[in-house]
Amino acid sequence: MLFYFTGTGNSLYAAKRIEPAPVSIPQAMRGERLEFADNAIGIAAPVYGHELPPMVRQFLRRAVFHTDYFYLVLTYGNRHGGAAELAEQLCLDCGIRPSYINVLLMVDNWLPGFDMDEQKRLDKQVDAQMDRIAADIAARKHWISPVSGADRAAHREFLGRMKQQAPDAWQHLLRVTDRCVGCGVCEKVCPSASIRLDNGRAVHIHGNCQTCLACVHNCPENAIALTAPEKNPGARYRNEHITLQEIIRANSRPAQEK
Repeated sequence: MLFYFTGTGNSLYAAKRIEPAPVSIPQAMRGERLEFADNAIGIAAPVYGHELPPMVRQFLRRAVFHTDYFYLVLTYGNRHGGAAELAEQLCLDCGIRPSYINVLLMVDNWLPGFDMDEQKRLDKQVDAQMDRIAADIAARKHWISPVSGADRAAHREFLGRMKQQAPDAWQHLLRVTDRCVGCGVCEKVCPSASIRLDNGRAVHIHGNCQTCLACVHNCPENAIALTAPEKNPGARYRNEHITLQEIIRANSRPAQEK
């Protein structure tokens, strides 16, 4: 059993390389009883600011896992900042003792920092990394990716920058432009009900946004931009192995919840 969280398909692709039918965390969170049992249970998710997204953290706190082998695969695009160590501590705080945590370098889809056209040209040897990770998990290897002093320093630097911003700064990162045609794709790919159509136009709702940028990257009209400068406002990204419909199935909500 493998659960995943995805905005642009990277973590879903990683999950599918390990488990043919992984389970979406946004969909699992809608269940009344979050209790799961299997020989092995895993989480595949990105790290934002070197830590798991808020929804994934909430899932780990709420769920009960019965397994002898709990593992995490953490996708990142530039610096992981000691993500394995941070995730291990979160698991221990939740009463979970992870057997295996590894980090996976993929395309960095953080638009303020990276040009998607450039990122897509880089060869980060994703499949070779995934082959090793999948083999480790199949062999039930016990291992936590090592963290260096430089990794911890990178995370401290990030936290220092965050202290200089408003606590809810990320909740105000998105803006809908006049290019919006009301197609509704943004609403369907949002995992946290943070964007909806109102009178035929997308509206961003502050408060629970995961800052996954699924709405920005998947908008077919490039109608959702950022309030912060972008490296390349015309370039967007979705993992080449993942379809838009797969992301919609992962993150869409039933009509009665909209």
